[in-house]
Amino acid sequence: MLRQQVRILQRKAPSSPRISKPEKLILTALSFQMKQTAAGFRNCLHRCFFLFKPETILKWHRELVKRKWTFQHRKRGGRPRIDPELEALIVRMAQENPRWGNKRIHGELVKLGFDLDKKTVRNILKRNGILPSTRRSRSSWRTFLKHYKEQILACDFFTVETITLKRLYVLFFIEIGTRRVHFAGITTNPNGFWTTQQARQLIWKLEEMKRTFRFIIHDRDTKFTRSFDNVFRSAGMKIVRTPFRTPQANGYAERWIRSIRQECLDHILIFNDRHLYNVLKEYVCFYNASRPHQGIDQRTPIPIDNTNMKGSIARRGVLGGMINDYYRSAA
Repeated sequence: MLRQQVRILQRKAPSSPRISKPEKLILTALSFQMKQTAAGFRNCLHRCFFLFKPETILKWHRELVKRKWTFQHRKRGGRPRIDPELEALIVRMAQENPRWGNKRIHGELVKLGFDLDKKTVRNILKRNGILPSTRRSRSSWRTFLKHYKEQILACDFFTVETITLKRLYVLFFIEIGTRRVHFAGITTNPNGFWTTQQARQLIWKLEEMKRTFRFIIHDRDTKFTRSFDNVFRSAGMKIVRTPFRTPQANGYAERWIRSIRQECLDHILIFNDRHLYNVLKEYVCFYNASRPHQGIDQRTPIPIDNTNMKGSIARRGVLGGMINDYYRSAA
């Protein structure tokens, strides 16, 4: 044992020697070989183990005992974790069917051939932060618009200041379902007679396109007069007025105003109403026929013919190259 300790002290850093695992084993084994009597062990500790404390030797011994009794732990019992695809399906069903509760979703899964407990469905919905059906099924403006979106028109005004600080009013209509925009006209005096005439022209246009709608949304601006509403009532449409000072209730129209400002009007100086008319005509044509929309799964309001996907990619400039439009040229 003394020779073993001398080897340790002969290293380069004797002030704090590092003890390897084999050396720990040797010193521990030698110490317990000399433990014949209590007096002999105390003598060993006082005279021989001047490099280490007794607690250190005992700690090494506990490590040996611990290694002796190591064994492979059994896997914990319980049910196996549910398949991630099945969990995603349960979450999808809850999101697509707000009035479906745990039992209804469980019944649908049983019909599809899945074998799982009702409590599993409840735990999955709770883990994904999905509220109970009694709270998810409450009606809202979002639910209303989503259900009837193919039958709803919305309209609104926005203003543009020319280079000479002349204010122009622009009236437009937007189809909620397809996001298609109908540019109505520009005026400096948006009175009731002018707005009514634009409403008649839109109805004639929709009849030529064989498009029918049941609702039209607009705010409570005085420019939308009773005669304006009567034009749409004569076409079988119901007027939906938004509450006071709630532009979010007509969010689709407000979002289009934001798009045309960010992509077009904020980067152009408008000289007069004729210049603005040409700019809006070109942008609306691009918006309806070429610009993908996130709200309709990156499709365009007017569907594009996707049969030709083998031609080379070409680019055309919109509004003098301020916007780029990419398309497939003929092969």
